[in-house]
Amino acid sequence: MKLSNLLFFIAVLILASCNGQDNSKTIKTNDTSTKVELIDFYGTHRCVTCEAIEANAEYTVNTFFKDQLESGKLSFRTVNVDDEVNYDIAERFEATGTALFINVIKDGKEDHIDLTNFAFQKGNDKEVFSAELKSKIEMQLSAL
Repeated sequence: MKLSNLLFFIAVLILASCNGQDNSKTIKTNDTSTKVELIDFYGTHRCVTCEAIEANAEYTVNTFFKDQLESGKLSFRTVNVDDEVNYDIAERFEATGTALFINVIKDGKEDHIDLTNFAFQKGNDKEVFSAELKSKIEMQLSAL
C-alpha cells in the first residue's frame, strides 16, 4: 500500500471516530427534584485542556448563575473518575476520563447531555467556551 493511500485511510478513520456523535441519553432516576447539574469528570493525570475545561466551567457557573446555584436549580461538581468512590457515577455517565455533561433531572428522569466534544474544542478559549456553555445551561434551565 502506498504511503499516500495509508495516510488517507488513517485520516478517514480519525474523522469517522470524531464525527460529533450525540452521546446524550435519558435514564430513569429515583431523584424527584427538578434541577440542572453541570458535571466535570476528570482523571488524576490531566492535560492543560482538561484543567482549562474545569476552570472555565467553574468560572461560567459562578459568574452567570449565582442565583440558580443558591436556589439549587443548578449545581456544578467535579468527579475524579480514578477515585473508587466515584465508580457508580462515572459508569452511569460512561465517563472514563475528562468529560463534561449537563444532567437535567426532571419528572423522575435524567437527561445526560454530553458536552465533551464541545469542551475539548473550545476549552482553551475562555470567552468562547463560557459564552457557549452559558447558552447551553440557560436553554436547559428554561426548559425546567
